[in-house]
Amino acid sequence: MNDRSEQWQAAERLALTLIEGGLQRMSARTLAVFLFTDQDSVTAGEIADQLDASAGSVSGAIKSLLTVGLIERLPAPGSRREHYRLREDAWATLFTSQNTVIQAMLQAAAAGIAATEEGDPARRRLTEMHGFYEFLLGELPALLHRWHQQNG
Repeated sequence: MNDRSEQWQAAERLALTLIEGGLQRMSARTLAVFLFTDQDSVTAGEIADQLDASAGSVSGAIKSLLTVGLIERLPAPGSRREHYRLREDAWATLFTSQNTVIQAMLQAAAAGIAATEEGDPARRRLTEMHGFYEFLLGELPALLHRWHQQNG
């Protein structure tokens, strides 16, 4: 069984991978806390202590993770502090929330297509982009359905 320092090293490596994938540094490190905690829920203060980070940076990271649906607020009777945890279906929720990004990409590609002439190389590339995101958007419901069947 790994000790806590080995687990935290793995958490920091995961955070670095998330950062390389485009997640903001503090959001990635905060997400690592949620993934590796042995508690049912954590407070912003506990995250700040674990990461040796400012309350403001942790607050911003929590807001970001709440917005994309990876974490959720929990009622904490008797506590004056907000408690948070990783959502039960966090990854599927995150993937579902990407629909808005895909829609934005479709709209951007369509606007680019409308602004270019037939035969223009940019139009060809934008048409391919539009086709890809249209395909992806169409595949998401079936993909998520299969995921829920397999893991439900």
